[in-house]
Amino acid sequence: MFKVMNKRKIYIPVGILVTHLILNAIMIYAYNITVAVVFSIVTAIIIILVFYYLHRTILDMESRLQYTVDQIVGGKQLTVDTMPVGLIVLNDNDEIEWMNNYIGSILSEDALGQHINLIFPNILTSFRLNNLTVVDSTYQNHSFRVYHDSDFNTLQMVNITGYKNKQQELEDKRPTIGILFLDNYDEVTQNMAESLKSELNNLITGLIHEWAATHNVYLRRFSQDRFLLLLNAESLAAIEETRFSLLDKVRMETSEIGAQITLSIGFGEGSDSYIDVGDLAQRSLDLALGRGGDQVAIKRYNGDARFYGGKTDPMEKRTRVRARVVSHALRDILLEGSNVIIMGHKRPDMDSIGAALGVARLAEMNGLDARIILNEDDLDETISRVMKEVEKHEDIYSRFVSSDDAWDHLHTDTTVVVVDTHRPVMVQDELILNKANRKVVIDHHRRSDDFLSNPLLVYLEPYASSASELVAELLEYQASEGKLKRIESSVMLAGIIVDTRNFTLRTGSRTFDAASFLRSNSADPVLAHGFLKDDIDTYIARVDLIKAASIWDSGVAVVKADPTDTYHPVTVAQAADELLKIEGVQASFVMAVREDDSIGVSARSLGEMNVQIIMESLNGGGHLTNAATRFVGVSLDEAYDLLVEAIKKSIEERGSET
Repeated sequence: MFKVMNKRKIYIPVGILVTHLILNAIMIYAYNITVAVVFSIVTAIIIILVFYYLHRTILDMESRLQYTVDQIVGGKQLTVDTMPVGLIVLNDNDEIEWMNNYIGSILSEDALGQHINLIFPNILTSFRLNNLTVVDSTYQNHSFRVYHDSDFNTLQMVNITGYKNKQQELEDKRPTIGILFLDNYDEVTQNMAESLKSELNNLITGLIHEWAATHNVYLRRFSQDRFLLLLNAESLAAIEETRFSLLDKVRMETSEIGAQITLSIGFGEGSDSYIDVGDLAQRSLDLALGRGGDQVAIKRYNGDARFYGGKTDPMEKRTRVRARVVSHALRDILLEGSNVIIMGHKRPDMDSIGAALGVARLAEMNGLDARIILNEDDLDETISRVMKEVEKHEDIYSRFVSSDDAWDHLHTDTTVVVVDTHRPVMVQDELILNKANRKVVIDHHRRSDDFLSNPLLVYLEPYASSASELVAELLEYQASEGKLKRIESSVMLAGIIVDTRNFTLRTGSRTFDAASFLRSNSADPVLAHGFLKDDIDTYIARVDLIKAASIWDSGVAVVKADPTDTYHPVTVAQAADELLKIEGVQASFVMAVREDDSIGVSARSLGEMNVQIIMESLNGGGHLTNAATRFVGVSLDEAYDLLVEAIKKSIEERGSET
């Protein structure tokens, strides 16, 4: 509209001027000269007035235009300075060269001239290395959504603190379901006097109710040994800060009346669906019990599991009834298939080979062909010594096949039995495992979140000393008259000896029963110990590792081997075992470079320190007293720093809980 009005102001006087010029020309030709002169004078005056008018109009237009431009520029500057969006200009060195008032009021006064990564850690790395244009970042208690303009090297920062706070509020209110299970309530109270049983029940119930009321948890008991817990994510986070001290409190106070009770809890979280979190709670409880009980497992929807507790060695709760049921179930499953393929974990040890031989014998007792996967690169000195003895028995030696040859024996109805591990990434051939339709797991390690999918049967007993012990029990309940051969039973006995450190750790009455069964099946202790002998080079290497030990005041022995030397994992594990024989050493950690340039850590404990939790924090696993992990792509010094940090954190947590 402004432009149209200004055009009219110009067109009207110009039109009048043109009209006068035309009329003047007509006058000159149509009338006398006098009239024409007068008319010309009038025309000249009009022309002067018209140009004066035009000049004023142009000046007015320029003034209005300048005013408009000033308003726009001022508005832009006002917007840049006061809008609730931060604007930061970086120089060529990625230092803050200028920022608007809004972001300047939030950042510290000395932010100008600082590298942007010092204010917002690694923000440019996220943009440039990950090819992102938008990232979320925080500064103190503020949250920002940051947009990067690479052409001008500027950051536009939208404050989303309110949005994040609301999002967190909604997250805090999400439903969480837990199931609390008294691990050994039935066993402890089975033959207990009613008065003591009532006292124990009141004590446990009182402790749990007090804990629930303190943390705003709805509690309902639905059986003698199970409780339902209803809470929200905020309450669960607050409980996690206490690291579930309820476990220690129940264990200690019940032991004072002579009936120690442990409990396990499974939580499900991370979904608005009560069905989903309820299912996660049950799976978490199964996971906690599979790891030995006396701990808490928390599974998040589409997320990883978190664990607390597990500081005590699990109490043996296996029964011969369960062993017999599993033995018969395993026989039925094997008979439903055509043949059996058996595999242990990568770099198999004596227990893995012994358990595999036992399962192969069980399959053959039922008339099935069985093959054991063992590759050339899986052989260490100990297993090589075993295989030399096995070669003397052609019928047993023929069971062993490589991964490539195992494909010829894999059919749609083949049963794949995994022994001494339950993690897919740990098996000798994950491709065969994934291809198999029928899978069985026999393992004695504490259950991890990474479990192979859809097994037909799981016999996972963290209370057992070894996989060989479990397989020996299963063999006892086979109806066939076939017996183990001397070499088979001797290797299985050697597997038990290795995993119990010669019957000193993780050894229960069932362990001796299994050893007795193997001995009755012609197991030769001399032959078993002969498999475990070392050559002189291995012995010297183990001594060198022990000599490099640093013993802390807390009773922890830590070894960082020479980075120029490589060690076999068995040698590293043996060194960790030997360190426990030194007076004052309660736990040992031996770190060394392996032949494949990875860095291996073997951890051992007498039970006071849970080395499994420490190794799990470093992406490893194992038992409370026997665990390990491996580092890839880091230097020995870097891996050592991570190990020391994890050990110190565990010691601090133990100190804060006592």
